[in-house]
Amino acid sequence: MGTALVYHEDMTATRLLWDDPECEIERPERLTAALDRLRQRGLEQRCLRLSAREASKEELGLVHSDPASPACPSACSPEYVSLVRKTQVLGEEELQALSRQFDAIYFHPSTFHCARLAAGAGLQLVDAVLTGAVQNGLALVRPPGHHSQRAAANGFCVFNNVAIAAAHAKQKHGLHRILIVDWDVHHGQGIQYLFEDDPSVLYFSWHRYEHGRFWPFLRESDADAVGRGQGLGFTVNLPWNQVGMGNADYVAAFLHLLLPLAFEFDPELVLVSAGFDSAIGDPEGQMQATPECFAHLTQLLQVLAGGRVCAMLEGGYHLESLAESVCMTVQTLLGDPAPPLSGPMVPCQSALESIQSARAAQAPYWKSLQLQDVTPVPTSPSTHSPEGRPPPLLPGGPMCKAAAPASAPSSFLDQPCLCPAPSVRTTVALTAPDTTLVLPPDVIQQEGSALREETEAWARPHESLAREEALTALGKLLYLLDGMLDGQVNNGIAATPASVAAATLDVAIQRGLSHGAQRLLCVALGQLDRPPDLAHDGRTLWLNIGGKEATALSMFHVCTPLPVMTGGFLNCILGLVLPLAYGFQPDLVLVALGPGHGLQGPHAALLAAMLRGLAGGRVLALLEEDSTPQLAGILARVLHGEAPPSLGPSSMASPEDVQALMYLRGQLQPQWKMLQVRLIAEAWLCPGARLCRRVPSSSGGLKSAKVGAFTPQK
Repeated sequence: MGTALVYHEDMTATRLLWDDPECEIERPERLTAALDRLRQRGLEQRCLRLSAREASKEELGLVHSDPASPACPSACSPEYVSLVRKTQVLGEEELQALSRQFDAIYFHPSTFHCARLAAGAGLQLVDAVLTGAVQNGLALVRPPGHHSQRAAANGFCVFNNVAIAAAHAKQKHGLHRILIVDWDVHHGQGIQYLFEDDPSVLYFSWHRYEHGRFWPFLRESDADAVGRGQGLGFTVNLPWNQVGMGNADYVAAFLHLLLPLAFEFDPELVLVSAGFDSAIGDPEGQMQATPECFAHLTQLLQVLAGGRVCAMLEGGYHLESLAESVCMTVQTLLGDPAPPLSGPMVPCQSALESIQSARAAQAPYWKSLQLQDVTPVPTSPSTHSPEGRPPPLLPGGPMCKAAAPASAPSSFLDQPCLCPAPSVRTTVALTAPDTTLVLPPDVIQQEGSALREETEAWARPHESLAREEALTALGKLLYLLDGMLDGQVNNGIAATPASVAAATLDVAIQRGLSHGAQRLLCVALGQLDRPPDLAHDGRTLWLNIGGKEATALSMFHVCTPLPVMTGGFLNCILGLVLPLAYGFQPDLVLVALGPGHGLQGPHAALLAAMLRGLAGGRVLALLEEDSTPQLAGILARVLHGEAPPSLGPSSMASPEDVQALMYLRGQLQPQWKMLQVRLIAEAWLCPGARLCRRVPSSSGGLKSAKVGAFTPQK
């Protein structure tokens, strides 16, 4: 269905006309730098280009109509839209005087026109997505919007673009559940104020907070601000209390906080307040997330709402970082594989404290967080002065990780991590072409096969593979796998007879490791045992979903029963599979649906879609030959980039599923830091120690049991 890019060159007209160090970073080059980079990469040409239109007075009135605002300055006009309209005829001194009545705002004679275009661009994008003209898109706009309130400009924002788009989607398109994800580094208090009592809008914001010492210095930016009235639980604040948050911190926040709530909420549309001042190099955020991180965040959001994702530009003031991050977001919306993440995937202590505080604040309102360990972390001593005002930030304040100077080009930006698109994105390798298989037009059914001699050589260690039908299937798989490892094919599906599924998977693992894969993740579903001769050298992470009990024989060999409820399945994927996968950082992923795998099509599709964000999209799904064509078709579509079908509102996980997940996380998180949702006492662990666990006994109590030796990562 495609990706829309909404823009209008007139939005570059506004600029600061006087000296104001606070406002000078919001300049026209923010748009031109991003658009130029999109054109250089050939990304604009691949999008449906829409020229932004002005929002009407009635459309602005969806949000900017009620003068009662929690943060409206006393000098604010009751007719806010009319006030902004009058700036078209004001002189410079009058504009400057009016600007001083608001916080961090400058007006220009073109402000009203540009702000209407910014709001209208969001409306056009939402209309295009909800009418099916496109699947998703980005509105490249300024001025930004998420700080703007009903009757007050604030923080460079004039009209609240995302809030207007959400209200429009509800009024015109009849939507009942909208998720707003605000990854700008500042708290979008304007959106929060507008929807804090509205259960039809789930608002998530992470933001630099510093215990209230960072702009906008609001108590309601903290984790315990969860909405009010009917909207309790529908405002989710994740305050970052230190700078330097990086890729691991951002991904952990999505996996352990945002996505569990989002799946339970089951949105019909995802709106993104896409501020890239949360990226590396930005002087406002002082964070360390590299541009490719936003590709992964976008990829994770695309599994929601049938892939209907509308991103709208907010902040971002380091032009190079902004341009690269915009490109990463757009290429992911287009369906390109996300580049691998750089750096160690280890969330920092401050990030874990913030995530756990937010989980604890939200637990009373969300089934997906109940039955889990969401004990709040101890709060830090009050940082507010007796007068109630936060003390000033100290220069170079406390940092989660060392942040590069904002003025110095980062090495991450000098050499952006790009993933060239392979000549074929998705291939289906069946033993014989299936005319009943429904595939996207550019997904091909593979005809080639590996050489007979080569296939027989790989099959020789397994007697069961000597049969003709097994050799035929193996040859097809080897040919597909070689295409993936050579960069000619991004991902694919191969079929194998059910009786030789385990042997075929063993060959696929060995072939991948011997032909270039440095780290191979194998997610085996059903009755598939780990190959006995698989080396314990850390190159392979074996994760079996469908085992009889939760066991961790080593940090690279994990088994868990298949959850019986949808909520348990989501908990397993978000709380175990993806944290392990992101911590391992594979360059090849094998997904094997073996005998008795027990997955319905939508569940298998969701798993494949979420694993597609890893390894640059190099995912090979291995199915039994007697699997239905519908299963092969749905997996091919999601690997190709389509959104998986919705699972519907998720049910609460069973106590047994939660217990298995918590047990495995407890055993593995000393080695796999992405599993942590809170700090744990690890002093009793030592290299090579045999871990003691508590497992259910036949009498219903707990008993001690030994598990295999672990070697903690250094």
